[in-house]
Amino acid sequence: MNFIHNPNQIALYGDSQELLAEVTFPNLNATTVNINHTFVDPSLRGQGIAGKLLLEAAEEIRTQGKLALPTCSYAVQWFREHGEYQDILK
Repeated sequence: MNFIHNPNQIALYGDSQELLAEVTFPNLNATTVNINHTFVDPSLRGQGIAGKLLLEAAEEIRTQGKLALPTCSYAVQWFREHGEYQDILK
């Protein structure tokens, strides 16, 4: 999977550059981001892509030395299931 890392977004685009999946995490302040949106196109659902997006986002946030406040329901559940990333939660 070739995810594209943009500022405050990790995305997957199709051959025609259509958005197929994304997670967004805008800045709340200089040290905290809000994981507020996860999207996977219906054609790709059931393949674990949302989880891979969250993993990429968590690693990116950790690398940036920031904390995450998940408000997207999928992100909230993902963090509950991935205790190894509790250190980046606000």
